[in-house]
Amino acid sequence: MKLVGIDIGKNKHFFCIMDKDSGEVLLQPSSFSNTKDGFDSLIQKLSSYSKDSILIGMEDTGHYYFALLKYLLEKNFTVALINPKTTDYTRKMQNGITKNDKLDTLTICDVLDTPVRKKQYRITKVNSFDLYEQKQLTRHHHNLKEELNVYTNRLQKCIDIVFPEFNSLFSSKYGIIYMNVLKTFGSAENIASTDIRTIRKCFEIKGRGNRISLTAQQLKDSAKSSIGISSAAEVIKIKHLISQIELINEQLAETDKKIEEFSIQNNSPILSIPGISHFSGTSILAELGEISNYSKPSKIIKAAGVAPYHYESSQYNAQHTPITKKGSPYLRKTLYQIILPVINNNPVFKQYYDLKISQGKGHRCACGHCVRKLLRIIYHLSSTNQQFDDALLR
Repeated sequence: MKLVGIDIGKNKHFFCIMDKDSGEVLLQPSSFSNTKDGFDSLIQKLSSYSKDSILIGMEDTGHYYFALLKYLLEKNFTVALINPKTTDYTRKMQNGITKNDKLDTLTICDVLDTPVRKKQYRITKVNSFDLYEQKQLTRHHHNLKEELNVYTNRLQKCIDIVFPEFNSLFSSKYGIIYMNVLKTFGSAENIASTDIRTIRKCFEIKGRGNRISLTAQQLKDSAKSSIGISSAAEVIKIKHLISQIELINEQLAETDKKIEEFSIQNNSPILSIPGISHFSGTSILAELGEISNYSKPSKIIKAAGVAPYHYESSQYNAQHTPITKKGSPYLRKTLYQIILPVINNNPVFKQYYDLKISQGKGHRCACGHCVRKLLRIIYHLSSTNQQFDDALLR
C-alpha cells in the first residue's frame, strides 16, 4: 500500500508518497498548483502505482480542498479526510517543534499508517458531495436564523424607544399588519399625527388568517397616549431593519425549499422519527456524513460532541462530568433544538426523560441523555434502512 499525504493550500498543495510496509518515503514532499494542470501533474506522479494500492489523505479543513477532492474521487482514487486536530496531535506526539507544508505531508502519511482499529480518518465517496451541498445549505439556514435574531432584537430596541406600548397591542410579533404599520410609520408620533384612513390601509390584508382584533382607531388612540420619544434616527433604523428582516425571511424560504428537496431525495428513515423535520433530518445526516464511517453508535455520539467526559484514576472517578462539545457545533445545535419535540411526540422518549428526572438529573442533563438515545436510534435506522417503530423500543 502506498500512502499519499497532501497538505492543502490556497494556490498550491504539497504532497509526498510513502510505502506503508517499509515506511520509506518514495517521493519527497513537492508541490503542485491548485489548477487543472497541477491536478494532472499529481495524477502523472501517481500513475506508477495501481489505484487500488493507493490511499490518499488530506485534512478536512477550510474549502480549498473541495476541487481536488472531487477531481480525485472522479478519477476513482480512495481518499481519506483527516481532522486537523489529529495531525496536530500526531506532530506533537513526535516531539515536532517545526510546522511547514512539506513536513505536514509526512505527518498526514503517519496518520494514514495507523492500524484500522485505531484509524483517525474517514474514507469519503463521490456521493458525499451531495452531503456537502446539504451541509452548506443547513449551515446557511442556521446562520440566517442567527442574523434574523440579531435584526429582530435591534428592531425591538428601536420600538421600545419610539412606541413602547406597540407590542402589547398585538397577540404575536412580526405578522403582516405588525410589520406594515412599523414600515409605514415607524413611531407613535407618526401614527398619532396621521389620518385614520391612511392607518386603515395597513390593515387591508387579504385572507382570513391575517385578520387581528386590533383596529386602526385603537392603534391611533394608543399612539396618542404613548410615552415613546420622537426620533427621526430610530424611524429610519426601523424601516431599514424591517427591510433586512424581510430579505432574510425570503432567503430562508428559498433555502428551506431546497433543503426539503434534498430531504425528499434522501428518503432517509430518520424522518420517520416523530419530531424530526426535513430541515433537522437533513442537517443531522449532512453533519454526520457517510454513516458507514462509524463502526458503532458511540462513534456518532462522540462526533456530535454530546458524549460526557470520562475521567477515572486508581483512586478517583469523576461524577457528573459535562459533555465534550467536540465535533460539529451545528449538529449539536440541531439535536438540542429537536429533542423536546421528539420527547413530546414519543411516549418512549418521554418515559426515558421522566426516568432521568426522577433519578435527580436536571432538565438539561436529561435532555442530553435523550439526545444520546436519539443518536443511537438514528445510527440503527440509517445502518439498516429501517423505519422508526416505537413499539420496538419498549
